[in-house]
Amino acid sequence: MKGMQEKEDWRFKIANREALIGVALALFNFVWWFGFAYGLGSRPVEEYTYVFGLPSWFFYSCIVGFITIAVLVILVVRFFFKEVPFTEEGDEQ
Repeated sequence: MKGMQEKEDWRFKIANREALIGVALALFNFVWWFGFAYGLGSRPVEEYTYVFGLPSWFFYSCIVGFITIAVLVILVVRFFFKEVPFTEEGDEQ
């Protein structure tokens, strides 16, 4: 059994940071969807406006929301995530 004084693996710090970024993106996605779906969709049907033949609440919450989240995920992975090896230094396979 290894001593309690051993340092925590540096990869856990990176993994925790990236997990928090993922949770933040998921929360942003939900808030975006909920805000547009219920914000614009809670009016009577007679008052709906349409974009490309779709109700505006659906267009902005589902179509624009999906594109926005997809672009944000691509940018976050490209610029904020790091490639981390799964094996420790010195491990032989």
